[in-house]
Amino acid sequence: MISASDRQLAISLIQEAVEAGARERLACKELGLTQRTLQRWRQYGVREDGRPNAKRPEPAHKLSEDEEQQILDVIHQPEFQSLPPSQIVPALADQGTYIASESSFYRVMHKHKQQQHRGRSKKRTAKPLTSHRATGANQVWMWDITWLPGPVKGLFFYLYLVLDLYSRKIVGWEIWEEESAEHASQLIRRTVLSEQCVVRQQPLVLHSDNGSPMKGATLLETLYSLGITPSRSRPRVSNDNPYAESIFRTCKYRPEYPEQGFKDRTEAREWVLRFVRWYNHEHRHSGLNFITPNQRHNGLSKQVFEKRKRVYETAKASNPGRWSGATRDWSLDEEVWLNPEKATLIQAEQKAQT
Repeated sequence: MISASDRQLAISLIQEAVEAGARERLACKELGLTQRTLQRWRQYGVREDGRPNAKRPEPAHKLSEDEEQQILDVIHQPEFQSLPPSQIVPALADQGTYIASESSFYRVMHKHKQQQHRGRSKKRTAKPLTSHRATGANQVWMWDITWLPGPVKGLFFYLYLVLDLYSRKIVGWEIWEEESAEHASQLIRRTVLSEQCVVRQQPLVLHSDNGSPMKGATLLETLYSLGITPSRSRPRVSNDNPYAESIFRTCKYRPEYPEQGFKDRTEAREWVLRFVRWYNHEHRHSGLNFITPNQRHNGLSKQVFEKRKRVYETAKASNPGRWSGATRDWSLDEEVWLNPEKATLIQAEQKAQT
């Protein structure tokens, strides 16, 4: 914005240039002005720019102070204080409540300096490389082992965990004090029983990396006897099992994770049991459009999404000025790939062959 004195000076300089033989258009261009601006200044006189102090009408869809305070009250509640808006808004919708969109939550948090990185994690950039497809629960499982810190430095407990690709549900887990194919074999047998899988009627793939317990003869014999197809990551590729790696990251970056270590195996098992219950029954998974793994696993996703759609439609009807189009898409693909990037290539090849 140009002050009144600078405007008057610009008019004088341009007038001098024109009297000296210059074209007015070119003189204006040298000062970064248009002839239309110069004409307006001459017509209406030189005065201060009124834009900074102009009174503008408040947008009809702007949140009121009470609504902003309601958002702040919600994010400070114990059940929401460690969750992002992408988790909070669906959770409120499941309770039949709609306050504002995720973007409005973020704006209010930013305005009141309530938005900051939560936890110790950083964004991952690993790219997947291999693939399997699931169209329902208990078709593709992924499993892996991670260490948990023990009571002293150098002493660890080992968490064996089995994850369902379709629902992201933790279908089996156990903690031992060493890594072995025998322990893995026990876990797989127990998981098949708990999930009541009839593998002979419905094929099941078990994907893992290339660790020694994953390739042990005892585990392979168990898989063959149960009719489970083993699948392993390619050699020297660290991100062929991304979902299993991701859940360990989720586990270890929970706010209550004991960084100083577990005093014994019992304490470790109790903590993991609480984590599994939270993850399966309370955690609204971003990869599942913010429903819980247990809801997806048990076929309740459509019921939950229908309820959320009704909540959003009611909110839109009560305040249509805040909606520029359709309400949020509450749906989920029924086909899940272990590694979507590779899956796209597989589908392209299959299409080319036909």
